[in-house]
Amino acid sequence: MAIHIVLVEPEIPPNTGNIARTAAATDSVLHLVKPLGFSLDEKSLRRAGLDYWPYVKLEVHESLEEFLEKYKGRRMWLSTTKGGRFHTEADFRDEDMILFGRETAGLPRDFIEANKEWAIRIPMSSDTRLRSFNLSNAANIVLFEALRQLGFPGLE
Repeated sequence: MAIHIVLVEPEIPPNTGNIARTAAATDSVLHLVKPLGFSLDEKSLRRAGLDYWPYVKLEVHESLEEFLEKYKGRRMWLSTTKGGRFHTEADFRDEDMILFGRETAGLPRDFIEANKEWAIRIPMSSDTRLRSFNLSNAANIVLFEALRQLGFPGLE
């Protein structure tokens, strides 16, 4: 059993490193979709992931189109501030994929619009000036809801 975390064009190395650490700790699969805003060899990325990188189930994809073609037919949840329902309302299943967009722009709007029935969001105050949660925090929030629904498979 595994949940797949998909980062589409991530820009900030420490966010990706933190998510990689979470993926390793939860036996989740991490997908990175290019272009990346950093090199996978960057010291700051590895430092954020500490010694967990050898344990990360990592797939790197050349583009969103390539990723979508490879995983055509798979259930993909789009985590976005434009989501029509809360992440807790999603019915997560084994092998589901949860997509997160770039830190500065999110997922492509046309992609969200074409898949709006799969668009979910994390609730947050409407009185704040914040646009969204930090990427690594958002990934953890949604991932752990998915794992909770699945009974935390293989985790103790």
